Amino acid sequence: MMKNVGHTDRAIRVFIGALLILLSLLNVIGPWGWIGLLPIATGLLRFCPAYTVLGLRSCPVEQSSESA
Repeated sequence: MMKNVGHTDRAIRVFIGALLILLSLLNVIGPWGWIGLLPIATGLLRFCPAYTVLGLRSCPVEQSSESA
């Protein structure tokens, strides 16, 4: 699995996911807040399947140490 989520994107995903879960626990937005587990998971794993489908990356391309 190649990383496609950068540092800033990662922090935003974890923050928003935690906020959604907190609001759900406080009964502000109801059980839909548990959808916050998805951005937390993609942030921690640094991989977003939707980015792969759309051909997006928010992290720098890894350079190979081998020269051709």
